[in-house]
Amino acid sequence: KEHQFNLVFHAAAHKHVPLMESSPKEAIKNNILGTKNLIDASKKHNVDKFINISTDKAVNPTNVMGATKRFNEMLLQSQNGSSNTKFMAVRFGNVLGSNGSVVPHFTKQIAAGGPVTVTHKDITRYFMTIPEAVSLVLQAETYAEGGEIFVLNMGEPVRIVELAEQMISLSGFIPYKDINIEFTGLRPGEKLFEELLMAEEGLTETENELIFIAKPILVAVEELSKHIENFESLLVNDVSRSHILEVLKDAVPTFCQELGV
Repeated sequence: KEHQFNLVFHAAAHKHVPLMESSPKEAIKNNILGTKNLIDASKKHNVDKFINISTDKAVNPTNVMGATKRFNEMLLQSQNGSSNTKFMAVRFGNVLGSNGSVVPHFTKQIAAGGPVTVTHKDITRYFMTIPEAVSLVLQAETYAEGGEIFVLNMGEPVRIVELAEQMISLSGFIPYKDINIEFTGLRPGEKLFEELLMAEEGLTETENELIFIAKPILVAVEELSKHIENFESLLVNDVSRSHILEVLKDAVPTFCQELGV
């Protein structure tokens, strides 16, 4: 109200996967209801564009964090045309060097003499640098007409163990000799392989070969409003974790936590 923003880039979320597995009510409160509050405020004050930072973990989510982010994508698409504000999401994978990124974690472990810990020998992730991610998010916003989910081209997925081996070598050590790599097992809700697109979505090209638009899967506003009410009731009632997951799964049909580890 005071500053009359043109753009809102919504990057605030609990993104720590295992922590959200143990605190699903907090994930819903912050990631979903917090986003709903921002959507309402943006509409009320006639923000031009609202850009939500999403994640590849929203695609066929096997964890609570990913499911909350997928619900947000659905919620944003349902808002299109309901006000003067254009709503969109930008979906991409891991950002090198960001808060919680594996690279500074590995750097600390190498500096301490090891071991470097990797959850699984076959785990892969998509990576992008901070400047790449920021510039593509800013450019995607210029293409937006409202209701889009922009998908960034993340290149080929990287095997985390190979990343660990390269970082050890670049630090002047020999992997498995000077500094060992230990496999600790997948964490709760963690996937071996992340996806950037659901099978039913499909992609439309933009002028930038690194930015695509996912085919929209629209859900009625009334249905999403009902789910929002269900989420709000969870916060004021003492309910079990299993019940919270049932409510979340009802709201996000692609949430398939039984596939998680």
